[in-house]
Amino acid sequence: MQKDIFEKIRESSGGPIGQYRSKADGYFAFPKLEGELGPNMRFNGQDVLCWSLNNYLGLANHPEIRKTDAEAAARWGMAYPMGSRMMTGQTALHEELERRLAAFEKKEAAFLFNFGYQGIISTIDSLVSRHDIIVYDAECHACLLDGIRLHIGDKFKFRHNDAKDCDRVLARASALADEKGGGILVITEGVFGMTGALGILDEIVALKKKYKFRFMIDDAHGFGVMGPHGRGTSEHYGVMDGVDIYIGAYAKAMATIGGFVASEKDIITYLRYNMRSQMYAKALPMPIVEGCLKRLEIIDSPEGDERRAHLWEVTRRLQNGFRSLGYEIGPAQACVTPVHLKCGVDQATNIAVDLRENYHIFCSIVTYPVIPPGMLIFRIISTAAHTIADVDRTLDAFRDIKERLDRGEYDKGFADKAIITQ
Repeated sequence: MQKDIFEKIRESSGGPIGQYRSKADGYFAFPKLEGELGPNMRFNGQDVLCWSLNNYLGLANHPEIRKTDAEAAARWGMAYPMGSRMMTGQTALHEELERRLAAFEKKEAAFLFNFGYQGIISTIDSLVSRHDIIVYDAECHACLLDGIRLHIGDKFKFRHNDAKDCDRVLARASALADEKGGGILVITEGVFGMTGALGILDEIVALKKKYKFRFMIDDAHGFGVMGPHGRGTSEHYGVMDGVDIYIGAYAKAMATIGGFVASEKDIITYLRYNMRSQMYAKALPMPIVEGCLKRLEIIDSPEGDERRAHLWEVTRRLQNGFRSLGYEIGPAQACVTPVHLKCGVDQATNIAVDLRENYHIFCSIVTYPVIPPGMLIFRIISTAAHTIADVDRTLDAFRDIKERLDRGEYDKGFADKAIITQ
């Protein structure tokens, strides 16, 4: 019997996350952080210390960047250029940003994305045809998985950050590629944004001695942060030449919208003429392009080095502190620190409310389906705008929380009251 689509949706639970919307909406999901972007913001009518912004280098409110953004918006407005890059949206400044990004990543050419998520999906879709095979890390970000799902050919995943399993899968993929006359694209992340773990780029590049494949990384959380000069996780590992397709995002270190792909010139030319998400979408507005040029200038400067140094000082003190308190933070090496909780969702919810309402500390609580089943974490994101005092205040709070959790104080309590009275 035919059903109405809307009725089917109304009768559903709301999906893996949406099923919790009646209690989560506006507090745990779609919360409203107010005030100047940075460590000190307002939530639910109170001042909070915020650890939930991907503003790694603290550039969101950098005075020179704010000035550049404002002047560019006044000069160009937000409409210019109007149209897609291929039709009427091409400008000298778009090309200049691409040249500078390519040089920064030591690649021949680069191409801008309007949004990193869409760009990644479209890059994968453009690179592979039905005879090609994709090999990918099992914990790749949703944008990579969505791009991989579009592929009508074979796709095989290997266990997360497991070089031996990647080797095993590549052997299978190579045999199949020989049979079909296709190629192989290996995909992973430079930094896994929920766990702070680094991708095994060096070990995958080493497998090129054994197998024939092209290697693509999504380095959204590594660009501008990882490596001696902020060129990303491939620079950190010393394998920039071994990464064939480098994808960076502006939404983290640059604190704005968009992204880019960098590779060999003929590959970028092909992508420019085949990426549907860019061919049929409006070009990035000029103020964003000018703003990105300024951001890249700071990232690739002594000031950028100083900001990265402070970011790592904050990150290491935070991560060492959590470990010394007995918290499990997994293989975190980047500027994301996942604080694993050994308790149920109800207790974790009460802890999150206690942190926000009584300790005035805001960090995101994350569970399935954003992360694998059985995991439950507080996700803490370090930035260069945080201070050592912020770190120590946070560690003191989590010391109290651990003691209270052990005493069973979070078995019932805060959650319903805080959400209802917000």
